[in-house]
Amino acid sequence: MRFSLKHIIITLLFLLSGNTFLFSQDKSHTMEQQKSTHYRSSRDTANRVLYKTVTIGKYNIFYREGGNSNRPVILFLHGFPSSSRMWQPLLEELSANYHVIAPDYIGFGHSSQPPADSFNYTFDNLTDYVDKFIAELNLTKFILVQQDYGGPIGMRIAERYPEKIQAIIVQNAVSHNEGLSSLWEARKAFWADREKYNEAVKRNFISFEATKQRHIGTTPAPEKIDPDSYTDEYLFLNKPGMADIQLDLFYDYQNNVRSYSKWQEWLKKHQPKMQIIWGKYDPSFTVAGAWKYKDDVPDAEVHIVEGGHFALDEAGPAILSLMQDFLKRVTDNGK
Repeated sequence: MRFSLKHIIITLLFLLSGNTFLFSQDKSHTMEQQKSTHYRSSRDTANRVLYKTVTIGKYNIFYREGGNSNRPVILFLHGFPSSSRMWQPLLEELSANYHVIAPDYIGFGHSSQPPADSFNYTFDNLTDYVDKFIAELNLTKFILVQQDYGGPIGMRIAERYPEKIQAIIVQNAVSHNEGLSSLWEARKAFWADREKYNEAVKRNFISFEATKQRHIGTTPAPEKIDPDSYTDEYLFLNKPGMADIQLDLFYDYQNNVRSYSKWQEWLKKHQPKMQIIWGKYDPSFTVAGAWKYKDDVPDAEVHIVEGGHFALDEAGPAILSLMQDFLKRVTDNGK
């Protein structure tokens, strides 16, 4: 078969134009990949949560921090027997628009855990260290987010520095007797006679079933709750010496209950911008405790969600959405 010179030239031009088109497509695709990678990298950097430690006296306080320091500050205070880890999903999401900070208390998480016989494990003392932590980071104004044990610590901080409190978000943290379920009757017996009930309470306190129940509560959908959450907490509670640390704190919890009326007066006086988010399957803290905040702060927002004591386990996306809406309004931070 013969090909004229004309046919050969036409064929070569076609092949060259095809290669040019393919090269153009490949180059365009590469540029889009680079743009996409740059976008993801910028976004990931903006939302990155860092893991830091600061020394207060002779103890280390571990904390998680993310976001731009020029943004409104949100201080997250965790519950029992958790740590700042419980806030990780919220920290990652909210750090795009806020300066988020979540410490571990002394005796929790990655912070120092001195033995119970060498440290005064009371809520007043834990608050003193959170206070020093706030001063060390030079936090002059912030939004408090407090869950469980974070409530008594947060309210003590609010009492000391009302001028620093921009708003308060409560997640299953009680400041009223109406918020305590019937389970607290047995706990009050321990407060009345620690020597008599100490060993029984200790066994229950650090048991796997009790630790699991704090997360499961009365939820109709326990399959939604990651078992790693309560398994890790069970291992934490069974570290040598940890039971004694936590029993000291739990014994001191009675002083939180005695402080309820004082905190209610503070709320009535200062009328902070306030959002209450409450998991309705909590076996320890009743939904009535959520609504009682409105007696003190009538403009407080109350949201009852499908979750338990650790409502983020089940209602994370809903809680994030509620918080984003509230935070945008109280900080005028729409960007």
